[in-house]
Amino acid sequence: MMELLVVIAIIGILVALLLSAVSLAKGKALRIQCVNNVRQLGIGLQAFVADNSVYPLYVNISEDRGKYPEHMSDWMSALQKTELSAPGNSTNHVLFSKWSGAGVWKCPSAFTPDNMPTNGQMTASFLSYGYNWYGMSDNQDTNSLGLGGQFIWNAGHPPAPPVHESAVIAPSDMMAIADGLYGHNNDIGDGSLWFWRTHYSNFLPGNAQRVIARHQGRANVVFCDGHVESPTLQFLFADTSDAALVRWNRDHLPHREKLSP
Repeated sequence: MMELLVVIAIIGILVALLLSAVSLAKGKALRIQCVNNVRQLGIGLQAFVADNSVYPLYVNISEDRGKYPEHMSDWMSALQKTELSAPGNSTNHVLFSKWSGAGVWKCPSAFTPDNMPTNGQMTASFLSYGYNWYGMSDNQDTNSLGLGGQFIWNAGHPPAPPVHESAVIAPSDMMAIADGLYGHNNDIGDGSLWFWRTHYSNFLPGNAQRVIARHQGRANVVFCDGHVESPTLQFLFADTSDAALVRWNRDHLPHREKLSP
């Protein structure tokens, strides 16, 4: 009887180890798929910059679309409709909601939470990837330090004019597109079309467990030069070293004064 219990215990341990290994392998496979997605988005971004010598506007308000037609209505549409659509199979007339949560725009580890708001503050879609639109700038600032335009939209300016490629001082050290996360320290939300280190995080309810589980405490990021890294959430949203902060800003300065009090 004792021998049987020992055997059962050993089998239980082996099963637990096997399940853990399978879970880790699945997580790694999903992370690799997400890395491939952001790499493709980075290629689309580089193609847009090569064609236009500027980075896409985060949002192109209706009053400015005549001046910047290639920017479409927002950065996602600009990349999808000018760089990522297959010839002869354009998505120009396809609704945003149809393509924004599919293909390279869908992280396999992201999902729509039950508490997703529908109050108009965000698109009804739960988005996988975000754009480094503001850098370390706050939404109450005037000038933007990111890629989405010269100005902060919420500060009374339209984002235009767009950021020229020469304004990015260190493309290999400037984050461009990543998992759609925003916040600071342990207060991180997801499902956004921006990638933003900010204390202003009341658009969507943050869920630290969900964010951490997405890629085992990391985020996938493509830089302006096209290479992809998977830094830790701690490095992205809590680290206050120069090395961590300069990667948010196109002037490659830390702008520590922008950190929340």
